Amino acid sequence: MASHRRPKQPNRTRVTVLTATAAAAVALTSQAAQAEPTPSKKDVKAKVDKLYEEAEHATEKYNGAKEKQEKLEKQVGNLQDSVARGQGELNKLRDSLGSMATAQYRSGGIDPSLQLFLSSDPDSYLDKASALDQLSSKQTEALKKIQAKQRTLAQQREEASDKLADLETTRKELEGKKKKIQGKLSEAQRLLNTLTAQERAALDKEEERANRASAERVDLGSTASPSGRAGAAFSAAQSKIGSPYVWGATGPNSFDCSGLTSWAYGQAGVSLPRTSQAQANAGTRISKSELAPGDLVIFYSDLHHVGLYAGNGQILHAPKPGANVRYESINNMPFMFGVRV
Repeated sequence: MASHRRPKQPNRTRVTVLTATAAAAVALTSQAAQAEPTPSKKDVKAKVDKLYEEAEHATEKYNGAKEKQEKLEKQVGNLQDSVARGQGELNKLRDSLGSMATAQYRSGGIDPSLQLFLSSDPDSYLDKASALDQLSSKQTEALKKIQAKQRTLAQQREEASDKLADLETTRKELEGKKKKIQGKLSEAQRLLNTLTAQERAALDKEEERANRASAERVDLGSTASPSGRAGAAFSAAQSKIGSPYVWGATGPNSFDCSGLTSWAYGQAGVSLPRTSQAQANAGTRISKSELAPGDLVIFYSDLHHVGLYAGNGQILHAPKPGANVRYESINNMPFMFGVRV
């Protein structure tokens, strides 16, 4: 017999609980949305500047790895050339030894004492025997040279193999640092894209004003014009005001921070290391009060930024991505020390 029971109606308490839960979920979602307001232009700029600073730090690490790669490539090339030359020399020594062995074979057909007994001209035979003895001595010397050359070649091949392994590791390291820089710059661009067109235009105008102010007459004080190599380096850097910052660039049309200083001193005939950390040890360290135009100025505790002192509390440097080579106050960044090259 079929059942005709009516379906059980939902309990009023249960309905109330479900309704309350749904309302709470909606409220929490609303609160979460309200808890994540759109960042202001000021906040975005601060984050972008921080990302640019981190990118510059990574850039100096990249520069160091790239410099190491270039040195390894040169060392490997020199070793490979040396091995090739050594192999040629070894082949000549072997050919020479073969010629001596042939001469010895032709001269020594029968026992030497029997040759002397049978010789119709003993004096002539003794001359030949003396020559044969000298040939044997040369052969021994040739063997020693071959052995020494083989040992040298084995060492050079092993060294070249080790350098090639180091080079491969450095290339992988270089690629990793490159990706890190690109990641920082991409994140900065993503943040900038969250701004309105008007806000982005305002930031662009701020950067333009900073570049324009540097391009115009900047008060460098009454400090005497620098002379010598520091003066030549400073003058070279001044000729690049307005050139864009590009990470990893060493000129002549674009620069990163240490790229500008190494290029400028290069124009003065001075070879500086590639990175800001290495440049920090390229001369005598001096205090802020001792700075003169052309001195290197090192910033941040990890020494990842460098510029040239310009006078009157100003530096000339390649600041960051999106900026040009320009003058700025020395107080815009944490000063560590100066370096007189």
